[in-house]
Amino acid sequence: MFKMINTDNGGISMSDYGPIPGSKIFNALKDEKCIIMACNARVIPGLAKGIIKAAKKMDAAVLFELARTECNQHVGYTGLTPQTYSDGLNAVTRELQFDMWALHADHIQVPKGTPEDIQDVKGLIDAQIAAGYTSFAIDASYLFNFEGQTPEEELAPNINVTIELANYIKEKMNGQEFGLEVEVGEIGKKGAEGLVLTTPEEAVAYIRKLTEAGVKPNVLAIANGSVHGNVYDERGNLIPLSTVNIEQTQAIVKALRNNGFNVRIAQHGITGTPLELIDQEFPKGDIIKGNVATHWQNIFFDAIKLYDPSLYKEMFDWVIANKPIEGKKDVEIFGKNSKYALKVYFDRINSLNQDCVDYIEAAVYAEALKFFKAFNAKGTASKVRAFIG
Repeated sequence: MFKMINTDNGGISMSDYGPIPGSKIFNALKDEKCIIMACNARVIPGLAKGIIKAAKKMDAAVLFELARTECNQHVGYTGLTPQTYSDGLNAVTRELQFDMWALHADHIQVPKGTPEDIQDVKGLIDAQIAAGYTSFAIDASYLFNFEGQTPEEELAPNINVTIELANYIKEKMNGQEFGLEVEVGEIGKKGAEGLVLTTPEEAVAYIRKLTEAGVKPNVLAIANGSVHGNVYDERGNLIPLSTVNIEQTQAIVKALRNNGFNVRIAQHGITGTPLELIDQEFPKGDIIKGNVATHWQNIFFDAIKLYDPSLYKEMFDWVIANKPIEGKKDVEIFGKNSKYALKVYFDRINSLNQDCVDYIEAAVYAEALKFFKAFNAKGTASKVRAFIG
C-alpha cells in the first residue's frame, strides 16, 4: 500500500534498509554483463512487495522510480507525492529486510524550458530530496534547436537545462552521493518520417558538453526505437515490442567509450519486449538500466478483472469517457490511458480485498523472477555490497 506512514520526524526514518545512492549501484555494476531493473511501482498494492521478494530470491539490486507526471509535489496521475511513494517503499523494504535498492526520480521532464517550468522542476527536486530520493533522471529532451548546424548547437537547449538542474541537485544534496541519468533524443528530434534515432555523434557531443561543465552522468537514455507503454496493431490487438535497435545502441556505447566517456545506456520502454529477445540480444553491460513500468500495471488490471470486476468496469468506462483517442478502439484507449485513472480511484485501489492483493503480489513475483533472469541480474546485490565495502 502507498499510504503515509507517521514517523517521529514527519517523514521516513532511515534504517539499514533505506535506499542507497544510485551511483553506488551503477558504479558497482558498470563492468558487469547485467541490466539493473528499474520499476515504476505506482499505487498498486502488492506490487512492490512482489518485486522485492523476487529481488531477494535472485540476490538482485533494483531501482524503484516514478516520473514527474506520475508523482510530483502537486500529486501526479498516480495520486502519489514523492514522500508518500518513498514512505510506502521504505515500509516494504524494512518489512522484507531488503537493502540493495535506490529510489530514482524517473523522467524529471522539462517540456517547455521556460523559467517557470524550470522553477517548478526545482520544486519537485526539493520534494524528492526531502523524501529521500537517491538517484535522478533529468529529461530535457523536449528542448531542441531545429536551426542548429551541428549536434552541439541542436542539443544546446537540452544541454544547458541539464547542466543547470544537475548542479541544482548537487547543491541540494549537500555532498551526498547520488545517481544521475540524462536523456538525449527521445522526444526533441522528430521529423516527417517519425522519431529519429539518436546517433553516436549526438550522444558523444551531448556527453562531452556535460562533462566539460563538470556534469558526469552514470547513464544516458537514448532514442533507439523503444516505445513507452502498451503497443497495439491496427485492429486494436496488443502486440509484442521488438523495435529496439540493438546495433545503434551498441554503436553509441562504442563511440562513448572511444571518446573516454564511461557512460552506459538506460533502456526505456521495455514493456512488451519478449524476454527471449532481452535474454539473447540485449547488450547487457552496455545497457545497464532497464525500465519496466506498464507491465506491472497490466497485471493489476488482470487481477481486478477477476477479483473486483465492478472496479475494473468503472475504471474502464472512466478512461473511455475522459481520455479518448480519436480513431482507436476502446481496448487500445484503455490500454494506453488507464494509468490516468489511478489517482481517480486511489482509495478504491488501496482498499482491494486481500485475495486480490495476494494475487497481484504472486503474479508480480513470478514475472519479476523472469525479468531478473533475462537481465542476468542474479547476484548483483552481493556485488554492490562488496563494492560498497
